[in-house]
Amino acid sequence: MIKIINIALIFSLGLTASLFAAGASKQHIEDFSFSFEGPFGTFDQNQLQRGLQVYTEVCSSCHGLEHVAFRTLGDPGGPMLEASQVKAYAKQFDIFDVDLDDTRPAIPSDKFPKSAIENAPDLSLMAKARAGFHGPYGLGINQIVKGMGGAEYIASLLIGYTGKEKEEAGAILYENTAFPGGWIAMPPPLEDGIVEYRDGHSNTAHHLSEDVSAFLMWTAEPKMMARKTMGFVAVILLSLLAFLLYLTNKKLWAPIKRKDYKT
Repeated sequence: MIKIINIALIFSLGLTASLFAAGASKQHIEDFSFSFEGPFGTFDQNQLQRGLQVYTEVCSSCHGLEHVAFRTLGDPGGPMLEASQVKAYAKQFDIFDVDLDDTRPAIPSDKFPKSAIENAPDLSLMAKARAGFHGPYGLGINQIVKGMGGAEYIASLLIGYTGKEKEEAGAILYENTAFPGGWIAMPPPLEDGIVEYRDGHSNTAHHLSEDVSAFLMWTAEPKMMARKTMGFVAVILLSLLAFLLYLTNKKLWAPIKRKDYKT
């Protein structure tokens, strides 16, 4: 009886894994080379500033960043805007003030507004939430092997449109090779030249998607650089401690070992 149950369990697990693999095989995620990947990777300040520009001119009309304060745009490791730039940037947005019971221009201590459309997801934690989508299903192995994670998913989604459309339940859906299921309600947001970069950087849809994805990765992990530095220091200290413990252990047991040899 136990043997039959084990066989049934193995079969069901194998069937489930094959179904997951079949679904995952239809989803194509491109492997981008982001500067922040790896244990020693860092955010590219210029790329984050370009990504902020793409978000402002393209994404902010629908999607919000409700977990990000404007003042963090000037923090080390981020876009690092000057204080005057942060203040001027915040003024572009209107924030509802409970005390005034009305809207007012945002100030650096405020957070980005919420999504303007009810069913449009907030992008603050999007890169973080999508970081473990690779397989074996849900284990995130490709993050270790290839460095692929949430930023790659977002960039692949933005350039994954095939141009095909269909109508379903009164809504227009667009075919997208990166979106689970293959069809998404969001129309293609990017195209070549839709944003004019101030630094003259290439503004093809591919580069725009890469830059805004890097920026969204920063919004989800603003302290990534500090965390990596702390982890590196911790590894060095633990290695040193392990070496000292090894020498201490060797010194403590040396007299006993010599006695054993003599006897």
